[in-house]
Amino acid sequence: MIADHRTHELEAGIVREFLALREKEKHPDTVVGFLAGDVGNVSAIMHISAREELAVGTRRRPAMADDPAERPYLQKSREYMNDIGNKMLVSNPISPTK
Repeated sequence: MIADHRTHELEAGIVREFLALREKEKHPDTVVGFLAGDVGNVSAIMHISAREELAVGTRRRPAMADDPAERPYLQKSREYMNDIGNKMLVSNPISPTK
């Protein structure tokens, strides 16, 4: 398993608005968790998705950017964000998830 760990650094005070926007849009991710900062940066949202292979996201992102139906969401979500970070994490031999 590959975990796609994405961190959205949001403008201060708009976490609820961003989550409402994200919930309204049903993206085809295999979401493991949608987590919010509680200590430290409380304007950060961590989005973790499970992937079988790295190429899934590599194929999906350009297709989403080219989809006219996705453009309103992409434009609106950019208004909330200061930065986006991304990590791809892979299972190891002692992990309960393979």
